[in-house]
Amino acid sequence: MKRIYVREEWCLGCHLCEYECAFACSGEKNMVHALKGKSIHPRIRVEDGTGIHFAVNCRHCTDMPCVKGCIAGALSRDEHGMVVIDKNKCVGCYTCVTLCPYGAIMPDGEGKAAQKCMLCTDNGLTEPNCVKHCPNNAIVFEDRG
Repeated sequence: MKRIYVREEWCLGCHLCEYECAFACSGEKNMVHALKGKSIHPRIRVEDGTGIHFAVNCRHCTDMPCVKGCIAGALSRDEHGMVVIDKNKCVGCYTCVTLCPYGAIMPDGEGKAAQKCMLCTDNGLTEPNCVKHCPNNAIVFEDRG
């Protein structure tokens, strides 16, 4: 399965991936209308360390602690191996947020449900927007088997 991988040594810490993610998830066609003057809630986030930056997103784990701990059955693995969330089933208990070993699941902007990276498949894109627009190619979308 193709996943997002981060080459942290190439990450500039520009946070552009966060904006591109928020834009892709907004449903808007114009980035200015989608984001200007609004609080963004991307499904990827950049952690800034001392001299190193890296993007954190869902790893679509093999053991899936988030899926195993979801009390509402809102998280599951699809036929392609991707961990998906059904927002209609999510009760907002955030058990998955606490169970994710990477901190890649977070509350949505409305505080009603959890959100996570869906590789932009729910946005109708063929390549994740964060990957497509990373200026330094620090974020890649590939199958490492």
